[in-house]
Amino acid sequence: MAKRLLIAANPAAGSGRAPALAEAAEGRFAAAGHTVQRVEERDAAALERTLRARVTRDPPDAVVVVGGDGMVSIAVNAIARSGVPLGIVPAGTGNDVARCLGLPVDDPEAVVTRLLEALAADPVRVRSVDAVRTSTGRWFAGMLSAGFDAAVNDRANRMTRPRGRSRYVIAVLLELAWLTPHRYRITMDRDARQVDAVLVTVGNTASIGGGMRLTPDARPDDGLLDVLVATPLPRWQLVRLLPKVFSGAHVHDEHVSIERGRVITIDVADRRAPVPVVYADGERMGELPVTLEVVPGILRILG
Repeated sequence: MAKRLLIAANPAAGSGRAPALAEAAEGRFAAAGHTVQRVEERDAAALERTLRARVTRDPPDAVVVVGGDGMVSIAVNAIARSGVPLGIVPAGTGNDVARCLGLPVDDPEAVVTRLLEALAADPVRVRSVDAVRTSTGRWFAGMLSAGFDAAVNDRANRMTRPRGRSRYVIAVLLELAWLTPHRYRITMDRDARQVDAVLVTVGNTASIGGGMRLTPDARPDDGLLDVLVATPLPRWQLVRLLPKVFSGAHVHDEHVSIERGRVITIDVADRRAPVPVVYADGERMGELPVTLEVVPGILRILG
């Protein structure tokens, strides 16, 4: 049965190739008999508003986005409460949400084939996964950073080259000069504690930065958030740990701990400058404090 689809792309994603990938996907959807409408706006905020308005006014059978984690973030915030399925065609720098959902991040055509197969199924084939509601009013599907990792994300977003995962590795090395521990107040399901840390990361999924598996055992459908804390350590030890994050072996280091919870509040007790910024799914969300609550099964992922 023919479906009504909305499709949107990040024009800057994939070194500017996302619009072409979106056009190719649109052609394949149309050839399969589906009705496709493109959603385009001048910036991310306008695109999110338009998507939300279109989904609220006349819900389509699915929303398909072409881009990276930032594009997924736009879609999640536009449709989180709607029940409309989300299709993701990875075309960004990191593609971590797509990677953790098991999508082939280097083969857009294969992803579109999966989406077509899911749309052809009766009923449409979807997977229910969790999303995280924050006290800022924003949602995220992947990972939130509130320490050194957020500073790395901030720097990586401001870099124009190199492309891909190596950008995050270089950003790590550049940010080491500014590494500043903070005394954090972390409340996990009403269990409050204070801890000196350089890194605080909350994962609904396993990876960030193009495959850095900071919370390697996090699952997007278990109703739990994995909270990683790294206590202060010399810069040379942090550099030594860096290669291990791609396999998840860093979790065995004595400076690293991971616990799980459903409602997490993160703040800093010292509030000395600079107050750590907060990033989620590659997008800046402001500064601490922030409270996070996992909402099980609220997202329906196409295919």
